[in-house]
Amino acid sequence: MGEQLRRCWCLLGFALSLAMWLPARAAEPAPDLVLHGHLQGNDNHTYREVPFVVPAGVNRVTVQFDYTGRADHTTVDLGLLGPGGFGAADGFRGWSGGSKQLFTVSATDATPSFHPGPVRAGRWALLLGIPNIRPTSRADYTAKIWFGHPGDPAWMPAVLNPPLRHEAGWYRGDLHMHGAHSDGSCASQSGAQRVPCPLFFTAQRAVDRGLDFIALSDHNTVSQMNDIRELQGYFDRLLMIPAREVTTFQGHANLFGTTEPVDFRVGSASVPDWNALLRQVASMHGLLSINHPIHPNDETCMGCGWTPTGPVDLRMVQAIEAVNGVDAMLPDSGIPFWQDLLNQGYRVTAIGGSDNHDAKRSLALTGGGLIGTPTTAVHASELSMEAILAAIRAGHVFIDVQGSRDRLLDVVAQVDDRKAEMGDALAAPSGSTVQVTVNVGALVGAHLEMLVDGKVANPGGDLAIHDAMQTVSFDWHSDGHRHWLRFNVRGAGGELLLVGNPVYING
Repeated sequence: MGEQLRRCWCLLGFALSLAMWLPARAAEPAPDLVLHGHLQGNDNHTYREVPFVVPAGVNRVTVQFDYTGRADHTTVDLGLLGPGGFGAADGFRGWSGGSKQLFTVSATDATPSFHPGPVRAGRWALLLGIPNIRPTSRADYTAKIWFGHPGDPAWMPAVLNPPLRHEAGWYRGDLHMHGAHSDGSCASQSGAQRVPCPLFFTAQRAVDRGLDFIALSDHNTVSQMNDIRELQGYFDRLLMIPAREVTTFQGHANLFGTTEPVDFRVGSASVPDWNALLRQVASMHGLLSINHPIHPNDETCMGCGWTPTGPVDLRMVQAIEAVNGVDAMLPDSGIPFWQDLLNQGYRVTAIGGSDNHDAKRSLALTGGGLIGTPTTAVHASELSMEAILAAIRAGHVFIDVQGSRDRLLDVVAQVDDRKAEMGDALAAPSGSTVQVTVNVGALVGAHLEMLVDGKVANPGGDLAIHDAMQTVSFDWHSDGHRHWLRFNVRGAGGELLLVGNPVYING
């Protein structure tokens, strides 16, 4: 019942208005080069180079290769040579045999069996090996090649990152975790020592928790992207989003959706302040979230709290980690910090992350929570990196504090025929009536809490949740001024269960 509720709630709650909220998926860009050629019987047991030129300013080469003749047992193996061929230091870039028709290489990552490294301008070549073609056979091949450039988002080219699911709905994930590529550790196979924890355990635990996506956010590095290239094919129900925790002496922030180098040395001559860092990432199509802003910044947690030395242009920040691990009701929760920004007029999305540092942990101890606690639930047009990050940027998000598999919070505000969900703005002239509909699921015994501009408000009526799937509706009367309106769900003992993002009235 919980799984059905999670997958189908969007159809029950607001399917009729879904199309107006969800952007269409961008068309796949055409390849930069398309190479054609043919093979014949005298190519048997030979190697052929298919040259192409990589222009200056390219930082990724992606190849999709196909050929005819398989019915006649023609076989073509595939490799890649960089400038200078085998004789150059970075000339041989990999060999997949006949196992792969799609691969990529860049400075940060490569498809397994290929080598990451600098992408130098010059003559490159596909290396074809022909272990079998019959004397009278002919085979035609086509190679499509895409060139990546600095500033490209991590989901490009889209041929490398197809959606794992095409349907719109609520998807659940964890946006903060650490593994072997930073300070994540776990018990070794024998249990005799703690070792850097392989990424596989993080992915498997996320699957066990019922998550749809995770963001691998190691400190100041995206070296984990190479592991993601290896694991994503196997984990075809779990989207892995490249991220990093930009870790400075004046605060931490997660940067999602880019693998570009970022100079994180805030306070140095090259990065004098946070504004300089934010300007770096502004052109990268990524999404930046300030992490655990109220945590201490002292010897107990050096640099963890948000303590910039000067004013920061928060217009370049898209989200706040309002819940880190189990801190939702603790004094160092990020929720008050986030709400203060909302009251200053910033439209920033509240998200959550476990900050897990041990994927094999089964109990919530110090040093980060369990993977999936909390869970960030995102209403997206599909399960893809591009769609998940777009929905977070838009604020179509709630935080499931305890990391359940099926709790739901869906808010729709309407004036006349205009509708808004969490994260959207809605014009409501003075004297107009805003019709608010809140759909909740899997929360029997809990109750809704309404906040207007950060203060608890009483909309009237029964806010207790009696049914597994329940709709609560009421009217809110606008005074024509700017407000933000959002909902929490609290348990019978007052504990915070769900944290909703605002609808912005006259925002």
